Amino acid sequence: MGSLTLHVMMSLTFCMVLGSPQLRRANDRQGQCSYTFTVPSPKEGSCTEPGEAMTSIRELQREKAARGQEMDTLKIRLSLLEKVVNRFLGGEGAGQGTSSPQAWTDSQKELEKLRLEKDEWEGQRGSLEMAYSDLLKEKSSLEEDKQRLNERLEQVQQTQCPQVAEVSRGRDQQLSPRQASSAHGSHGSGIRTSSVSAKDGARDSSRWEADGVGYQELKSELTALPASRMIPESHSTLQSSENMGTAGTCGEVTWVGEPTTYRKADNIAGKYGVWMRDPEPVSPFSRETIWRINTVGADIRQVFEYEIIDQLVQGYPAKVYVVPRSMESTGAVVYKGSLYYIRRKSRILVKYDFKTETIAIQKELPNAGYHGQYPYSWGGYTDIDLAVDEMGLWVIYSTEQAKGSIVISQLDLKTLEVKQSWDTTIRKQSVANAFMICGTLYTVGSYSSPSTTINFSYDTRTGVQKQIGIPFQNRYGYNSMVDYNPTEKRLYGWDNYNMVTYDVRLSKM
Repeated sequence: MGSLTLHVMMSLTFCMVLGSPQLRRANDRQGQCSYTFTVPSPKEGSCTEPGEAMTSIRELQREKAARGQEMDTLKIRLSLLEKVVNRFLGGEGAGQGTSSPQAWTDSQKELEKLRLEKDEWEGQRGSLEMAYSDLLKEKSSLEEDKQRLNERLEQVQQTQCPQVAEVSRGRDQQLSPRQASSAHGSHGSGIRTSSVSAKDGARDSSRWEADGVGYQELKSELTALPASRMIPESHSTLQSSENMGTAGTCGEVTWVGEPTTYRKADNIAGKYGVWMRDPEPVSPFSRETIWRINTVGADIRQVFEYEIIDQLVQGYPAKVYVVPRSMESTGAVVYKGSLYYIRRKSRILVKYDFKTETIAIQKELPNAGYHGQYPYSWGGYTDIDLAVDEMGLWVIYSTEQAKGSIVISQLDLKTLEVKQSWDTTIRKQSVANAFMICGTLYTVGSYSSPSTTINFSYDTRTGVQKQIGIPFQNRYGYNSMVDYNPTEKRLYGWDNYNMVTYDVRLSKM
């Protein structure tokens, strides 16, 4: 009875909440007393039919499913977030739960450390930006100084020594504008003429900006060298070598310019080679005639003649000579209409006359090492190296008596006999190349280093040997030939298939 009373009370309470209830009392079919409560719906005006009820149920189910998907997505996002938080705080994964206070403290320390490093980098960046700004200001100042020097130089040339500009133009006529444009090559470096030309200074401003040594030399030349003393040197570039040893025409090397590239060889035979102009040509050849020899191979006998630089650049020789005796390595020179070279696997010097296409002289060089006994550091059987300068024909080699040190001998053009010899203490195998200028031997420190030096000199007039440090570039990384042309005041080089030249500046005696 107590249970029924409780049930009735709960039902009455429920009905009172929903609306005004109606209580009916009647006997059911079994004769039991039955109480019925009727409560009106607060939302529905009439009872829902069974079909409508099913539709509502399906809508509720779809809504439930959508809610479930949203819940699952939320659970996944919470799981990923928990993993990220745990990883950041030093946890092993999502299953680890919340991190410990110690992990949180360590994370805070790590964050503080990162902030300090960031501040430090920002400070360094600020310092670098300030330094860069200072460099830009210094560059601008140097450009202004350079402009003033160029204007001053042009004024000097126009007012005090107009012959200098005329001679500079004469030198440049050896290579026409069309030839110069063809010779630019992949490096975009044109043919440069006199090192004191204001026009060239303006055109090569990018080089001066990167070359502080060159800038200082130009500045000192303007301030220390009177214009009147510049005239003999300029004229000397067009004089014959018979008049070259006189006072005022020679001096020591003070500067070597950047290499200018004219052509790259076509095949492996041109990895090493020789190319040059004759400083004193004889008819039918001229100062524009170029000679080229590829020196890779066991039987080097072909000599290519090019009448002008365009033929060399385009790869079309005017004539090919075949010498009767095979030559060795890169020691050959062309002088006064003849080719002077070393016969293969011997110490025999050969003079080949281009006009008659015959061998004029053969002469053994006494005691000279050959075919790999005393080569330059790059090898190539460069034991005997011929050279030409203002004084004539020279040969650079070594002997057993000299124990591998360089010996210099001046040769008689008519007989190829040794006129006089000088012994140095420069180890031939310790230098990459050598050449003669004004009776002085100069050696190149490295054949492969992009930025090496001319490191030793030996003056045959005084017997003085000294260590020097004139910058020299091997742009292509394997320079197998360096020879001097006294008429042009220019070095010719063969650098890893590439035929290049270097302008040279001499001091006054």
